[in-house]
Amino acid sequence: MTFVVTEPCIKCKYTDCVEVCPVDCFHEGPNFLVIDPEECIDCTLCEPECPVTAIYSEDEVPAGQEHFLELNAELSRQWPVITEMKPAPEDAKDWEDVKDKLEHLER
Repeated sequence: MTFVVTEPCIKCKYTDCVEVCPVDCFHEGPNFLVIDPEECIDCTLCEPECPVTAIYSEDEVPAGQEHFLELNAELSRQWPVITEMKPAPEDAKDWEDVKDKLEHLER
């Protein structure tokens, strides 16, 4: 099993989760993080660290967010690994409660 980053992370990109990951499975894009399903060891440490509740186990991904399983796998092969916490984008708070953000995902 793996964990998956879902839509609430888009344009927020808080990196609290990265700081606790023991295997460096997070990858960073311009405005989103993803988890490499091949590297994730299902340790559960990242899930409670996410301030916008964007991380779920693959078995608990919310309805309508299932496509993020494939998106995490795809983008983790393209984006670099992130291993240290970074400041959130300046406008992250403005995006926390916004729904339907997929169109804002930058690749």
